[in-house]
Amino acid sequence: MHKFLILGAGPAGLAFANRLLQNGQRDFLVLEAEHEAGGLCRSQLVDGSPLDIGGGHILDVRRPEVVKFLFAFMPRDEWNHFTRDSRIHLNGQYISHPFEANIWQLGSQQQVEYLSSIAKAGCVTGKPKPEKFTDWILWKLGEKIAHDYMLPYNTKMFGDELDSLGTYWLEKLPDVSFEDTLRSCLEHKAYAKQPGHAEFYYPVEHGYGELWLRMAEALDGRVIYNQRVKSLCFDSHIVRTEDGAEYHGEIIISTIPYREFAELYGMPEELRQSINSLKHTSVEVKYSPESLDTPAQWIYYPDLSLRYHRIFLRHNVLPNSKGIWYETNADRAEPDSKNFAYMNKYAYPLNTIDKPRIMNALLDWMKTRNVYGLGRWGEHQHYNSDLTVELGIRLADELA
Repeated sequence: MHKFLILGAGPAGLAFANRLLQNGQRDFLVLEAEHEAGGLCRSQLVDGSPLDIGGGHILDVRRPEVVKFLFAFMPRDEWNHFTRDSRIHLNGQYISHPFEANIWQLGSQQQVEYLSSIAKAGCVTGKPKPEKFTDWILWKLGEKIAHDYMLPYNTKMFGDELDSLGTYWLEKLPDVSFEDTLRSCLEHKAYAKQPGHAEFYYPVEHGYGELWLRMAEALDGRVIYNQRVKSLCFDSHIVRTEDGAEYHGEIIISTIPYREFAELYGMPEELRQSINSLKHTSVEVKYSPESLDTPAQWIYYPDLSLRYHRIFLRHNVLPNSKGIWYETNADRAEPDSKNFAYMNKYAYPLNTIDKPRIMNALLDWMKTRNVYGLGRWGEHQHYNSDLTVELGIRLADELA
């Protein structure tokens, strides 16, 4: 019997557990399905340099207390600081991200066409904000940006689920007004509010996964690996794993996808059934040894004839490395025996229209049983690692 039983040694579980230690609480145990810690932020040595198997994960600078917390495990002098340079490849041209703030980089005729389209967008003409994501794209950006970039790109990312997405999560996207776009064209300078990652840290010598390995080491043997959870009983607080082991926690912190539970005993049937409505995407990360002559760290590809939707250029963040990581929705991926590839079964939680209702009911009920959902999968939210760490710290301070 432990005071805290933590399911998952990704950023959420590791932040929570290490904060417990900082608060003087040592009666806890972490269960991890894989052979090492890190979750989606794990790294693997590929072609002589680290590759982040979950995609291009980075440490955002915008939460100073989170950065300070993480630098205690991996000091500042082991990180490089970057200003984000991400671009969009469209019809043979590269334009800086966000698209609507940088159309000034295109020819004058194209600028006129995009500006004319944006001027007719619903958000400019005063139409009500729609509830569906696809409708919002047209409402916010106008038909030309929607059809040239946003709709095909998001179709590649989310596949057949695009029409099921809501709009409540769009604070993650850049907020660029028509006036901002017009001003950028006049002054040849981007005007936009970046929601995050405008500046970031990335390790000097390691992949991003090194940070989480060190955080796991700091737990002094309180992580048990290769323990894939099978069931959770909300009445007895017993967790069973696939190999038959049982663990008991007074308080349970779950950071793993709900679909991973074969059984959830003691949960009302209505809540159990609602979990089946939660959706996610799977993404393949594939390595290729070539390099591109560009300073960009990310490039986005809306072209539907290309299977991948985004690339991360390793040689522009990690000194003395080479190569590119291609990110492709699992439904669009194809076998490749030549290059390293890793399939992330759980990559992005999908922000479907009914998800807030499902998750609010689920999380509220779980708390009455001293079980807490935490992080990207425990809360089924598209959280970046810095926010996930902040939430883990906050919950540990609340409960410890």
